[in-house]
Amino acid sequence: MIRSPFALVMLSLALGACTPSDPYQQVSDTLTTGVLLPAYNAWHEADRQLAASGQAFCAGEQGLAEARQAFLGAMSAWASLQPVLIGPLAEGNRAWQVQFWPDKKNLVARQVTALLKNKQALTPADLDQASVVVQGLTAYEYVLYDPAIDLSDAATKARYCPLLVAIGQHQQTLAADVLAQWQAENGMAWQLSHFPNDRYADAPEAVAELLRTQVSAIDGLKKKLGTPLGRQSKGLPQPYQAEAWRSKASLANLAASLATAERVWHGAEQDGIQTLLSDDQSALQQRINAAYTDTRQRLAALQRPLGELLSDEAGRTQLNALYDSLNALHRLHEAELAKTLGVQLGFNAHDGD
Repeated sequence: MIRSPFALVMLSLALGACTPSDPYQQVSDTLTTGVLLPAYNAWHEADRQLAASGQAFCAGEQGLAEARQAFLGAMSAWASLQPVLIGPLAEGNRAWQVQFWPDKKNLVARQVTALLKNKQALTPADLDQASVVVQGLTAYEYVLYDPAIDLSDAATKARYCPLLVAIGQHQQTLAADVLAQWQAENGMAWQLSHFPNDRYADAPEAVAELLRTQVSAIDGLKKKLGTPLGRQSKGLPQPYQAEAWRSKASLANLAASLATAERVWHGAEQDGIQTLLSDDQSALQQRINAAYTDTRQRLAALQRPLGELLSDEAGRTQLNALYDSLNALHRLHEAELAKTLGVQLGFNAHDGD
């Protein structure tokens, strides 16, 4: 019987999990098989669909609505990775190749325009050598959604299509490379289940990195909401500083990230980080559970896109309440959960932004 690489990795990890292990190794094992690997596989599949969609759209075999749907799927899968952004994708400048945000000076539009002016017959190889600003989903979104780009016009479509195809191929190749590094012999998935190894001395060190990534991701969600809301600009809304403002997917992306963060906490089978808390720490567990529920429900209650909510006082009130809920969730992880588990958080990737 031929098994896929993913199936072989999952079988190897499952067999490894059968051996006696401490609670930290159990958490690292179960999160790897139940949360992390499925998220990376979903991202890879979404990018495969994005690449196929770009080619189909540019060949006239798919409409703009379908192309946009493929983009939204890729963007959601990428957002879902934020709370588990460890290992290969967090290294070597790879994450910037997927998404360029924040784009404070509209660099995406400017660099796309400059690239296509200089490379009228753009090839995937040209894109691979270009800036990360134009290699990822933010540039793809710009082409598909910016009102100044009329893709119903044949000449305009012919101008931008090589870029769409090249970005789709770049994302598919990147995702395939990262997933291969997860599934390889002695790769990232193996390193999260077999200790010691070149990356982690023991299971507590691996779980500590998972928690640090979780804390950083939740803090990143605060930034993605707080920046357009004006929390860092004296309350003056900055709608064009929102993530995915052109596609109006900002809140959907936030929800996708939050869902993965909650899965890291709960685990796929109630076997996540929460299991490391002892019975006498159940009060903290209940508070974190309640915080996730509060944030999730507030987000689900928002019935309008972020840009519309920013345009009136009632909407901004809802968004500020959501921000405060996210902040409470972040503080519980940063100040209490990390301390309880003895994890030193250190530098945050969002510090100083």
